[in-house]
Amino acid sequence: MTALLVITADDLLLDELLRLAAAAGLTPEVTSDLSGALRAWSRAPAVVVGADLLAGLARMGPPRRAGVHVAGWGSAGEELFRGALSVGAEHVVELPEGASWLTALLTDVGDDPGRRGLRIGVIGGSGGAGATTFACALGQAAAASGPALVVDLDPLGPGVDRVLGLEEQSGVRWPDLAQTTGRLGSRALREALPRRGDLGALSWSGGPARRAVMPGPSAVREVLAAAERGHQRVVLDLPRSDDGTELMSRCDEVVIVATPTITGIASAARLVDSLAELGVDTGRAGLVVRGTGASPEAVARAVGLPVLAAMADQRGLGEAIDLGLGPLRSRRGPLARAAAAVLDRCRVQAVAA
Repeated sequence: MTALLVITADDLLLDELLRLAAAAGLTPEVTSDLSGALRAWSRAPAVVVGADLLAGLARMGPPRRAGVHVAGWGSAGEELFRGALSVGAEHVVELPEGASWLTALLTDVGDDPGRRGLRIGVIGGSGGAGATTFACALGQAAAASGPALVVDLDPLGPGVDRVLGLEEQSGVRWPDLAQTTGRLGSRALREALPRRGDLGALSWSGGPARRAVMPGPSAVREVLAAAERGHQRVVLDLPRSDDGTELMSRCDEVVIVATPTITGIASAARLVDSLAELGVDTGRAGLVVRGTGASPEAVARAVGLPVLAAMADQRGLGEAIDLGLGPLRSRRGPLARAAAAVLDRCRVQAVAA
């Protein structure tokens, strides 16, 4: 079955839709026969209905399904919107103004339309806790089972592309996406990012011209939405600031990396208290305790969150990062075991949801 079903008898509209589909890398099945359209209706991953055949299709009462869109020339009137509602369409696209938006939409057709990647936030309980390193290790572990992305949301951090050894690879960074408006295609984003295998990184531009400026909230939301549509796991390296708090509230799971020292525990406890005051659901949060000191049970009692994993410092970590290998050197090291424990918790939580 082709990836897209186009239903129209309007030659001009068909030419435009075929052009947009080609730009999105699709070869659609085209029909102007409404009976044939109904036979293919439920099988196609996505459907674009031309305004010229919308009324006739609506009278036939096609079953409700996701991924239906209506396209027509010029401004859409009330009648067109009414017809779109009757067939359960998600969008009405006004051409030619909506051409770029529709192209971006079609680039996602090859992805599972019902899938949304799990968003995992990682934040340090205190400065120097190793949150960026753990976020990158988590991304490496997640990429072993499917497309994963590590997103650097801390412009003053070390840079996830550097920690993963991707800083020399070409690809888009945050400054390239700062002015993003409208819908961003998931496939386009996935293919544009620096990556190694199934692991991608979205970070900041390197060198002396590095811009430590956070994009606007709307740009960040659109980029993250596209990232979730195109990856099974999206790991957010969160800053210890108000920006991190807002983003944390949108995560499916939050990992706080804490050190088991007096100052580390006190800092993590203050962070958790501030999150609760701001309305963040700490029921989706847990601790990863790094280093030696107080027992994991004592840290959990003091901070008020469960310990998902406790790990010793990993030998050769700095060397592995300097060599561009990323922090996860094997599946048996402390970082690998801690990352696996967090991913197991995420899988359990996803099934329970």
